[in-house]
Amino acid sequence: MEIRLLRYFWVVAEEKNFSRAAQVLNVTQPTLSRQIKDLEETIGTPLFERGPRELQLTEDGLFLKERAEEILQLNAKLEKDFLDRQNKELSGSFSIGCVEADNSDTVAMMLEEVLADHPQVSFDLVTGTSDEISDKLEKGILDLAVLLEPVTLNAVESLRLPREEKWGFLVSSSSFAAQQDCITPADILGMPLLLSKRKEVRELLSAWAKIPVEDFNVIGTYNLIFNVFALVENRVGSAFAIEGAISNRKSEGTKFVPLMPEVKTNCVLVWKKRMHTPVVKEVIRRFKYAFKA
Repeated sequence: MEIRLLRYFWVVAEEKNFSRAAQVLNVTQPTLSRQIKDLEETIGTPLFERGPRELQLTEDGLFLKERAEEILQLNAKLEKDFLDRQNKELSGSFSIGCVEADNSDTVAMMLEEVLADHPQVSFDLVTGTSDEISDKLEKGILDLAVLLEPVTLNAVESLRLPREEKWGFLVSSSSFAAQQDCITPADILGMPLLLSKRKEVRELLSAWAKIPVEDFNVIGTYNLIFNVFALVENRVGSAFAIEGAISNRKSEGTKFVPLMPEVKTNCVLVWKKRMHTPVVKEVIRRFKYAFKA
């Protein structure tokens, strides 16, 4: 399947109209319609439902659009990487993904340093969940990632960052838990919990509390912590999280209460074992110089 055809399909899917898509692609509408028809015949399934006003993607069309977007991003990045390698002085761009954590400040500090020394360098910073960031790193969409331990990726190298992340619960300021200095395993028995979907995070809490995961009173799950502030404030549940993920979003209606005994983990800088552009190599070198023991 040609990259050109995937781009044609993706633009049509975005515009939901052959005429507008043809203008974006700078091709004639009959040419574009014929290319999409050929693509559908090659795949063996319709990709669009032709409505009176706009096109709608079929289920197979939605699947292909998602995959096409990943391939087009990777292709664009590959072209950039080759251009970067051809430049004699350090220039070009790199991409780095980062989870919500206290170590975000560390990443900002390193990016500031790299750009100050190499003004022709640019970056793409992506924030998301550990699963989202890990997936993009494995697919090659990201060059680097800052993830919260434990990290279970294969064929990667990593560097542990020094700042520890403290675990606890984000609770409503009007709750009994907010009056305590810490939360013990006994405190969470029966407590309505909001937990991350990550298996590793649930197992971390289970090991600390010495309670099987299935015995927790889990009323909901979440991916990014900012989505649950209102739920916590209204006493729907208490969210298990790291303090660094909420330090810049504290409100009068919520409070972070740490675990006792304490649980602390580190963030790690992760990159795939492969050839990297000079820019990415320089960023890794600087992190190693600053933080490697």
